[in-house]
Amino acid sequence: MPLWTLIGLWDGKQTVPWPLADGENGQTGLLGMPRYHPELCKQDCQACADACPTQAITMKMTGEAGRRLKVDYGRCVVCQLCTEACPTGAMASSQEWAFGVREREDLVWRDRRTAGVAGDDKRRKAFRRSLHIRHVDAGSCNGCESELQALNNPFYNLHRLGIFFTASPRFADLLLVTGPVTYAMLNPLRATYDAMPEPRWVMAVGTCAVSGGVAEGGYSCGHGLEGVLPVDVYLPGCPPNPAAIIHALMMFLNRMPQRVQGGQLVE
Repeated sequence: MPLWTLIGLWDGKQTVPWPLADGENGQTGLLGMPRYHPELCKQDCQACADACPTQAITMKMTGEAGRRLKVDYGRCVVCQLCTEACPTGAMASSQEWAFGVREREDLVWRDRRTAGVAGDDKRRKAFRRSLHIRHVDAGSCNGCESELQALNNPFYNLHRLGIFFTASPRFADLLLVTGPVTYAMLNPLRATYDAMPEPRWVMAVGTCAVSGGVAEGGYSCGHGLEGVLPVDVYLPGCPPNPAAIIHALMMFLNRMPQRVQGGQLVE
């Protein structure tokens, strides 16, 4: 009998109950997206914006109020440089990792009074019990691919949720794209999308796919999936962890709620 079989029999079931039940999700102590506290900002201070490598934090004019920060989590690579540079704690570390959203605008911080609530897509009810995904690496560094591979290990066991990866786009419901979408991958990516049967959806996984990431606007790529394919789910991160990917997929299937609205975690 192989050694790994004996270890499995001895240790017992290792798959976590989450997300089907409350419990461990494997992300304890993880550093997530920095949390923005605008009330702690100094007037015209832009230390965090100067430190940000992807322009996830920029300064904008707000009329008589002067300048204030604009925070776009769709550009954030979770490097934590802003939290180190901020002198007042306006940008603080957090464990907020479930940043999957249906609308790109929900990744841009805005006041809660103007933040809308994303609704469910009734067309996806047919896929609540089974979903097939075609993954395309459109120029990724393989960080996102490492997290995707973890989805099928015994700890997360994605198949138990009725979600499967398929090698053929002709059997896929969802196109999952990673990487900043290099010019060399534009035609293969579009060909894959065109080969998928209707109805079909697209999920951008990782900051590179959402906005271009650190490679945005370089000699070999543009701005991620922007203007290339219609995106139904955005999941920033560099890379997003397996639990964040599972949450975004479950949200896509209307089996879990969207946790972020207007760039803020919904308590």
